[in-house]
This record gives sequence, C-alpha cells and structure tokens, in this order.
Amino acid sequence: MRDPNQANHPIMATLIVETVETVTVPQLETMAQQIFGTLDPNHPGVATFLGLGNTLLSGSVQVLSYSYFADDFPDTFQTARQIREDIQRRGWETVVAFQTRNPMHRAHEELCRMAMERLDADGCVVHMLLGQLKAGDIPADVRDACIRKMVDVYFAPNTVMVSGYGFDMLYAGPREAVLHAIFRQNMGATHLIVGRDHAGVGDYYGPFDAQTIFTQVPKGALEIEIFNADHTAYSKKLDRVVMMNEAPDHTPEDFILLSGTKVREMLGNGVAPPPEFSRPEVAEILIQHYQLIDQSA
Repeated sequence: MRDPNQANHPIMATLIVETVETVTVPQLETMAQQIFGTLDPNHPGVATFLGLGNTLLSGSVQVLSYSYFADDFPDTFQTARQIREDIQRRGWETVVAFQTRNPMHRAHEELCRMAMERLDADGCVVHMLLGQLKAGDIPADVRDACIRKMVDVYFAPNTVMVSGYGFDMLYAGPREAVLHAIFRQNMGATHLIVGRDHAGVGDYYGPFDAQTIFTQVPKGALEIEIFNADHTAYSKKLDRVVMMNEAPDHTPEDFILLSGTKVREMLGNGVAPPPEFSRPEVAEILIQHYQLIDQSA
C-alpha cells in the first residue's frame, strides 16, 4: 500500500482550459494571507501553496481517475454521491459528520456520541482524510484500522458509518473549517462537529476561531448546521468523558490529559495509554505501528 504521507498521488482529471493567467508573487502572498491568515513559511499550508508556482488555470473539470484512493481504500473511500446514497439506504435523516485526520481516542469517540444524543441524530459519518498530512502524523491505513476497530466494538450497528475522502490537509484553521462544512453538506450530512482548534496547526489560530467564523457566513449560504464542541477529556471526578467547559468545578488535575508527545512515547515503548484516554483495541494497533517504525529505523 502506498503511504500518502510519503508521496503525492494527485487525482487525474481533464481540464477544459478557458483562461490561463500568470500571477505575481504579491498576488500569491495576498491569497495566502487571506486563506491561512499568515505568510510564515513554517506554516505547512503556506509553504505548500507558495511552492506550487504562479500559473493559474480555470475551466470545467472532468475527473478521470480517483488516483490511489479507490484502490488502496476500497472499503473507505467514497464520493459525495456515494455517501448520500449510503445515508439514504440506511434511512438516516439527521446525520452528524465528524472530520478527522488522526486515530480517534476516547474523547473523540464520546464527542460523536454526545453530538448524536443531543441532536437526536440517526447516525454519524466519521469522515477521515486519506490524503497527505504533515511529517510524523499517523498514515491513513493505520488511522483507518483504528477507527474501524473503535466503531465495530463500541458503537451499535447502523449508528456510525466510516468513510474517507481523497484530500490533503491544508491546516488553514477557520477557512478550512468552512471548506469542511461544504464537503459534508455535499455528502448529505445535516450537522458538522467543529471542535477546539479545528484544522489548526501550531499556535497560528485561536482555539475557537473555527467556530466563530461561521457567524461571518451569510445567513442561508450554508444548509449544514454546526455543532460547536469544546475540548473533551475524561473526568476522574465524574468517571466519564465530558466537554471541559461543561465542568466548571474541575481543575486540570481532575482530567486525564496526555500530550501527543507523551502518547507517542508510550506507544513507542509498547505501553498502552490509560483506557480512559484510548481504547485498548485501538492502542494495540498503534503500538504495532510504532514498533514497526522502530524496527525499520
């Protein structure tokens, strides 16, 4: 299986070119600033965008191939039309979408469950990104295996659908959150979960910028609704996962919080994170992944 973190495999398409335009560096920088909110070359999205050249093509596009996605992820990759048809076959009307570029830990799992319960939803589409991420992130095939194991073991049948789309992460924060909403609207979801630092990277965006941007979207421009979520974590006081802003009597010590660095260190040493943080079945898959990395290093 090809690793989308190591090589780029673009979707092949024919383009009926109507216009060809060469743009200047200042014009490109203006666009980058508006998309990413920064021109910092260390921002992965900025670096990619400004490294693509200065020629823009426009015209109608006909997709000829879905690149490696359909072959490498036959059970996961779906077009928007296919997802809509699947939702219709399942008889779902209120549908929550959850965007993820990572394996899902307990807090993510419970966030999907909270959204479904509070919205009285028929089901949830866990819609994972299958394209390129930044260096060091978990490959798509490992994320896919983790998510499917979690859904199979911990959710009732016909309540969660696992799907994926062939797109690279832009790390554009709030602007990308709007793009994600359009994607999920097109695939038939009625609600999109937008959590803390959605589509963010580093400290380029505020923790809730991806939620407040939707107050700037003109009324009626989007059909999909946003389910705003705070950071979720396991409460030792309540013995369950909660949204942290809904537990005002808690201190940081009352939550089980692990940094990404600490989790990777534990997994690399063959140690599963606490079950309150990660399901043991998911941790086992991740431990195997990190052990393979160590063996090939």
